[in-house]
Amino acid sequence: MARRRRGEEEHENHERWLVSYADFITLLFAFFVVMYSLSSVNEGKYRVLSDSIVQAFRSLNINDSGQQLILPPVAITPVVKPAPPANAELQEAAESRRRQTAEQMRSMADEIRRVMGVLSQNGQVSVSEGAFGISIEINAALLFAPGEASLGTAASDALRAVAQVLAASVFPITIEGHTDNVPINTYRFPSNWELSASRASTVTRLFIDSGVRPDRLTAAGYADQRPVADNATEEGRGRNRRVTILLESRDAEPTPVGPAVIQPNDPIRSILPSSPPVSDSVAGTE
Repeated sequence: MARRRRGEEEHENHERWLVSYADFITLLFAFFVVMYSLSSVNEGKYRVLSDSIVQAFRSLNINDSGQQLILPPVAITPVVKPAPPANAELQEAAESRRRQTAEQMRSMADEIRRVMGVLSQNGQVSVSEGAFGISIEINAALLFAPGEASLGTAASDALRAVAQVLAASVFPITIEGHTDNVPINTYRFPSNWELSASRASTVTRLFIDSGVRPDRLTAAGYADQRPVADNATEEGRGRNRRVTILLESRDAEPTPVGPAVIQPNDPIRSILPSSPPVSDSVAGTE
């Protein structure tokens, strides 16, 4: 190795600050990757964070020696949680409406069980209450002859009694027709789809004649696509041949009173367009 000659000065590296700068940028990148992965940021929070980062990098300064980075403190506006609804009467009214609906559903279910009488006791008719309303499941053998969609006299009387109970309410009603998986191919019913839809429509027409408003009713035929038992046995096929009446108790949300008010310190205001000034000519008109 050649010896350094006397008097020869070492070359001074003027770019040593790049090492510190590169380390800083790497740490900064890792910091934001971690922050991004740990946060679920909505649009308003993202806007606040973005504005703060842009402000910080615009103020980034490197001193004259090129070795020190000076970052000003970053002030992030805290996100203020929206205040609870001021109108507590709306919440109380909605809760009262839900209680009233539940009581009305329970009363109608008891009345339906009463009018169906012995049929609901021997398993031919099932009346159940759930979170979404009342379900009345009737064995098709009580209503229709095999392969037919015409109601008998006894079946019509029983369904009219059910319709009179449901006519007093305002809830939507869906009438479903179901069959087993044994195929049918007649002039009137080329498949189980036509048979199930026709049976549902027959019950729907009877409900309309019994005083139920037509705009509340929906008829649907599902053929053998929604079985409740195994079609491999005669007992299972008998259970799958059924008509289901669904009374839906969906509770509508309360109507909002006036437009929502955005608080002055809400970060969402940073991304909203500014309101155009109202001219005197427009403001003076009614």
